[in-house]
Amino acid sequence: MSKRNTFSRTSHDLGLAAWFGGSLMGAIGLNGATAKAKTSQETLRLSSIGWARWTPVAIAAMTTHAVGGVGLIAGNKDRLHRQNEAKTNTVIKLAVTLVASALTAYSGVLGKKIHDNQDEPVKGTTEPASETDPELASAQRQLRYCQWAIPALTGIAIVMGAQQGEQQRPAEQTKGLIKSLSS
Repeated sequence: MSKRNTFSRTSHDLGLAAWFGGSLMGAIGLNGATAKAKTSQETLRLSSIGWARWTPVAIAAMTTHAVGGVGLIAGNKDRLHRQNEAKTNTVIKLAVTLVASALTAYSGVLGKKIHDNQDEPVKGTTEPASETDPELASAQRQLRYCQWAIPALTGIAIVMGAQQGEQQRPAEQTKGLIKSLSS
């Protein structure tokens, strides 16, 4: 039986890369570009269209990442049992991923509120105007934080994945084995 996890690693990494890149591009590119629209209503309309087009891709990316992550955990369960640093990394990375997932879902809820109120005057997709309805303004302010937290958290998950790769070096695995045998 093969000990390779190529499918799981690829799914894990490509899904996470798409999730990270898409959320960052949306915050910078899409929301930044729509802020240049001729009217505030056009800003919200175009932003809503763009994020609605991204949503199925984001869901696919998150699902692909999750499938790969489950495969990697299953394929490395013995190593995770022996190597405490790898186990700790995996638990923290899972928590970071779950928070990023929750924020991504919540951003969708906020985006729906913005879409439903796209006739309101605003400064930008995530910047209310003084005359913006308070409910929309609240959604915009919350989305402003979410749009940056998601790429930050998925970026942390990417760094933690790189750290996990380093933890698979033979010397690191040997250290973990020695620690598990001595305890």
